Amino acid sequence: PVSVTGFYTCPMHPEILQDHPGDCPKCGMALEPVMPSADPNAENHELKDMRRRFWLSTILTAPLFVVSMSEMVPKLSLQHLLPHGWLGWFQFALATPVTLWGGWPLLVKAWKSVKNISPNMFTLIGLGTLSAFGFSLVALFFPQLFPATFRGHGGMIDLYFESAAVITTLVLLGQVMELTARDSTGGAIKALLGLKATTAHIVSPYGDENDIPLEDVYPGAKLRVRPGEKVPVDGKVTEGNSFVDESMITGESLPVGKKSGDKVTGSTLNGSGSFVMVAERVGSDTLLSQIVHMVAQAQRSRAPIQRLADVVSAWFVPAVVLSAIVTFIVWAMLGPEQRFTYAFVNAVAVLIIACPCALGLATPMSIMVGVGNAARKGILVKDAAALETLSRIDTLVADKTGTLTEGKPAVVASLALSGLSEAELLGYAAALEKSSEHPIARAIVNATGAASVPSAIEFQSAAGHGVEAKIAGDVWRIGNADFMRAVGVAANAAAAFAEARRARGETVVLVAKQNQLMGAIAVADKVKATTAAALAQLKSAGVTVVMLTGDNQQTARAIAAELGIEFVADVKPADKEAYVAKLIAAGRTVAMAGDGVNDAPALARAHVGIAMGTGTDVAMESAGLTLVAGDLTKIAEARLISQRVMRNIRQNLFFAFFYNIVGVPVAAGVLYPFFGMLLSPMFAAAAMSLSSVSVITNALRLRMR
Repeated sequence: PVSVTGFYTCPMHPEILQDHPGDCPKCGMALEPVMPSADPNAENHELKDMRRRFWLSTILTAPLFVVSMSEMVPKLSLQHLLPHGWLGWFQFALATPVTLWGGWPLLVKAWKSVKNISPNMFTLIGLGTLSAFGFSLVALFFPQLFPATFRGHGGMIDLYFESAAVITTLVLLGQVMELTARDSTGGAIKALLGLKATTAHIVSPYGDENDIPLEDVYPGAKLRVRPGEKVPVDGKVTEGNSFVDESMITGESLPVGKKSGDKVTGSTLNGSGSFVMVAERVGSDTLLSQIVHMVAQAQRSRAPIQRLADVVSAWFVPAVVLSAIVTFIVWAMLGPEQRFTYAFVNAVAVLIIACPCALGLATPMSIMVGVGNAARKGILVKDAAALETLSRIDTLVADKTGTLTEGKPAVVASLALSGLSEAELLGYAAALEKSSEHPIARAIVNATGAASVPSAIEFQSAAGHGVEAKIAGDVWRIGNADFMRAVGVAANAAAAFAEARRARGETVVLVAKQNQLMGAIAVADKVKATTAAALAQLKSAGVTVVMLTGDNQQTARAIAAELGIEFVADVKPADKEAYVAKLIAAGRTVAMAGDGVNDAPALARAHVGIAMGTGTDVAMESAGLTLVAGDLTKIAEARLISQRVMRNIRQNLFFAFFYNIVGVPVAAGVLYPFFGMLLSPMFAAAAMSLSSVSVITNALRLRMR
């Protein structure tokens, strides 16, 4: 993966990516680090600044609010505490630092939105607060400029310094809560980064050991891992043995035995033994780094449902400004006495209550929390679109080897013909298969143990069918019955053996020299312990499960019967994608689960590709989801997370739309003719903040699942 450390992005507009802090040119929000710091004590400077501005603004706004509100209750009025004519100057003195210093970041964002011709929530906040503050400023310094229609009892002009200050303070409170919530959603990445080792013990060619920073480890370096330490990088054990706790990768609590030749994963925890390993994957190539990259990428991605919010937001701010203008005109023409004052106050209330911050937060907050939750459970989501689509899948197509089964087949029986011993048969078969990475080929090679294997040359492969090569001048072949039939080899001598083994769900390969059958080898791959329960859970949720396999009908039928699922046998690697495309064309919403290179086209073709973390990198790159431990029970769990996230997003969008649909008409004064009710700009600001708090709180509920 490409390193994104040191880059900043916007949670609402993840396409915005730059190498320095700043504000999003589209929505005005402060850009956040793409990769949070692993240090749990690392400060969020924007949050710290907003908190400082909020608390100082609160201290100044509180007395301003109390004095101003006391006017509504004459017996409790505090104005008599001030010398005559000083009330306006008192309000000005307290409101100015709140509006111009406390709200400065908000006003800067508002100005940028106008300059970039990208109206957003800060446009409305800026218009509202500056209108209230500017009106009051002119009324205080130049009262003679205002006509009689603006004057109340006693010929005084109403001031709205307290509205500007209270609105600013409430918006700052909303920003603090939002930043705190967004900061906490990065917990999944911080937790993953916290798993990293910080140093490694490098072993020199002379046997000396020195401590070096993890960043200095290079592929091929020999490293000592001592008891109780974290494995520094991905690699292979070369000396010693131990037990390693791999629960961070597999979710299994039991330590795994490691000996020379075994793979070890960076950041897993070594037990009581000591061993030397050779580094193979370092830096951003390690499995942990890839996991962190994938989680960060998914949290920045956008779900298709976000398009609805984007379309609404694009029209929303201009519509609100137009609504405020219409509100002002209607009240100025038809309002009661002091109609211009009513017109101004209600227009400001419309601008403030309609801030679309909740609308912008509705989807990103839920996606960030949901992706983080999935990562903690060993489910890596590549993008939000995959997470959204997963909630709707009705068909799961699964590869057999390594997906439904353990992917570690072993030779369980063999039949030697034409005077060969079983050991000789396995030796010739291993000579043909030694260059292949196919699990069955590996099983045959491993079955020979330390026995010598003949030399083979001029390899030719028929993908999904078999292999042929020359051994001591003769052409030898190994493959399935179709392959043998195609090259003219009669397989009747092994028919009974093959049929009996296939009935048990085993795979049978045939070995031939020239055109003569030399034997048959049966290979079995155990079904994963969790597969049956996982598929039963999916079927109970209404998902049809289909197994795709290159095995013959008899072998495939035995495994499918054991698992109670549909199957398609004799599938060539190139045909997997075609089968998935056929299901999609039939109107199915398809997820494809696989682990091999040959599964990659089908994974990419499916609505959602699901790769086994125990499989190949190509499969993981092609998939929308990766199950780190390769456990199919995680598919059902991922689907549940997906459904919860989508339900949460729909709830958030409802909250956001509901507040605006109800709030804007009320702020405009539609209730006044019937109930004499008007919405103060201060209460409009409180309602606007409450809409954001509702969305944030609802999204954070996902963390409790």
